[in-house]
This record gives sequence, structure tokens and C-alpha cells, in this order.
Amino acid sequence: QLPADPAAGPFFEPFRRLPPAMAEAERAALQAQGREAIEREVVPAMRRLRDFVAGEYRAKAPADGSLTHYADGARVYEMLVRQRTTTDLGADAIHAIGLRELDKDRAEMERVMRSTGFSGDFAAFVKWLNTDPRFFVASADELLMRYRAIAKRFDAEMPRLFAELPRGTYGVRGMPEHMGPDAAEFYEGGAVDGSRPGWFNANLVGWRQQPVWGMQTLVAHEAVPGHHLQGARALELDELPEFRREGGGYTAYVEGWALYAETLMREIGAYDDPYSLFGHLQWQAFRAARLVVDTGIHAKGWSRQQAIDFMVERTGVDRAFVEAEVDRYTSDPGQALGYMVGRLKIDELRARAQARLGPKFDLRRFHNALIDHGELPLSTLETLVDEWIVREARR
Repeated sequence: QLPADPAAGPFFEPFRRLPPAMAEAERAALQAQGREAIEREVVPAMRRLRDFVAGEYRAKAPADGSLTHYADGARVYEMLVRQRTTTDLGADAIHAIGLRELDKDRAEMERVMRSTGFSGDFAAFVKWLNTDPRFFVASADELLMRYRAIAKRFDAEMPRLFAELPRGTYGVRGMPEHMGPDAAEFYEGGAVDGSRPGWFNANLVGWRQQPVWGMQTLVAHEAVPGHHLQGARALELDELPEFRREGGGYTAYVEGWALYAETLMREIGAYDDPYSLFGHLQWQAFRAARLVVDTGIHAKGWSRQQAIDFMVERTGVDRAFVEAEVDRYTSDPGQALGYMVGRLKIDELRARAQARLGPKFDLRRFHNALIDHGELPLSTLETLVDEWIVREARR
């Protein structure tokens, strides 16, 4: 954010995207004014912020950010757990759920590993997947084309999974370069009035470190049937108030849906080789490990190193990435719990609907029952699904 030349940084980016039809003199004048304002106002403010964070703030920060070391920290964490998961689950129960799910995912990952004929152990397999040239693209352009091809293929599967689909479209593009090679892919929602599409933002700067076997589950999570499909559908629910359509900040619902979306694509055979299936399972295991580590840090006295070592050994995810993730869980207690808790609640509701409706159960209609209310607390979603089951039984 603070390059030597302010015109090379992100704050100048809008001035590089002025309308093509703008007169050259007007363009040059606006760019000069923008650069001058950034140099005069933005850069000094950003430097002051950086100096404060790196200096006074860091010096006073505790070495261990666990809530167990703060006054009333245990009670605060239990409150955050309920808030972030929108359930009545406690830290101990979530910790146990994480261990259970992680054991299941790890066992399946090892089964998939053996199906490839690989003769080494789990750590050696993960190292091979992350170093062998066959699992990497030759350029940023190739990575972008592969993401777009996966998205297009997934689009064609959506009518068999949903009774009604959103009209809003999405595209696949590279994220801003200043975000760096380690930034995670993310989804950016479209405009409420339909004038702007949604976007799956791929990290093209980091193309050398993105294995192809992890791409399919990423598209399922961020685009369809994950964040884009759910978010675009919500925007079109005109009968809902605007705050419901644009998102209410319920991580357990939004991320739980996206995690469920990944598993849904597995059901229909979208992960069509053992390596992409392994990639899917690794990310599921990583979300399960979050339940263990977040509660371990803030409720069970785990050290930072203990949390990092546990996640690396159990999931095989890169250590540098895990280190950053553990710091995220430490600084934002409970946020990482919503993903797997949300997915498991959706699994539970689906099993309930299938058991009660029997031959009347329609998966396409069930999926619309899940996404046709905007973002919700999981407890409210459960009530709405129970009501939907009653209506479906009468059809």
C-alpha cells in the first residue's frame, strides 16, 4: 500500500480506470489531482498508522492472545461461540465435533492417497502434490483459463440441483496485484440493481503456488453453487427487506452454505480424479481442524505453536499458510467456527427432510428452501426448514 511511486499503489487504481471516452486533457488533470491528494493526505496517514501498529501497539500487545489470559475471558469466549455459530453449542462440544470430523476426513484423505498407488506416507504425498510440476500451470493466463473452464462446467450442473436459479451472472478475474501472492481467492457480490455481476477473484499473482488439484473445490465454494449462487439469489428476493437481501453478517449460514456446496459437487461427480477429490477433502479437513484449534486456543490453553503443529500434521496444509490462519483465529475468536458448524447443520436438516418426506423429498426444492430467505441465524433456518417440511408433506 506504500510503494515508492504512489501511482503504482492501490489508492491510485481508480485513476487508471477512467472512462476511455474521457478527453486526454481531462484525464491527465484528474490523474495529477489524484496523485497530489494521495501524496499529501493518504500516504502520510498510512505511514502514521503503520508506525503506530509496528511500534507502540505491537510493543504493548501480549505474546499470547488467547482469551484464557484475559479477565472473564472464558465467559466472553462462550458468548462469542454462540454469536458466531448462531447455535447453543459450547466450546467443549465444538472441540469434540472438530476432532470427530477431522478423523473422518483424514481417514478418507488417506484412502484417496492409497487409491493413486502412491507408496509413501501422508506427509510425503502432500509434499509430492505441492512440488511435482504436473500439478501446476505454466502461467497466470493458464490459471485464469482453467478457473473459467471449471466455472463454466459447474454452471451447467446447477439446474439439476435447484428448482429456481438466480438471474444474476458472475465472472472470473484476477484480484488486484497489490494483494500479493499469498492472498486467498474470494467472491465479490454483484449490485442489488443487477447493473454489476458478481466476481470470483482468483490470485493470478500467486499462480506458481496454486496446485490444480485444489481449484475445483475453490470454485464450488466461491462461485457456484457456493457464495455466488446463494448471494445472487438473495439479491433477487424482492419481498425481503434490503438488509436481508444484501447480507446480515451470519458467517455460519453463508460459509456453512459454501462448505456444503463443495460437498454437493462431490455428490454429482464434479471432482473427477483422485487428486481433485483429495483437494476437496483437504479443505473440509482444514475447516474441521479450525473447530479444534479455535477452541483449543481460547478455551483449552493451547499455545500458538501447538495449534500450528496440529493443523499442519492433521491436514497437510502448508505451514506458512497455517501460521497466518492461527494468528487469524487468535485475533478474531470464534469467527472460524461458523464454516463447519454451518455445514453440519445443513447436513442435519437435509437428513431430517429426507427421513420425514421419504419419496416426496425433492433435493432441488430443498436447496431453494435453504437459500430463499437471505442470510439467517442457523436456529431460524432450522425453524423455516421444519415449516417447509410440513408444507411439502401436504403437497
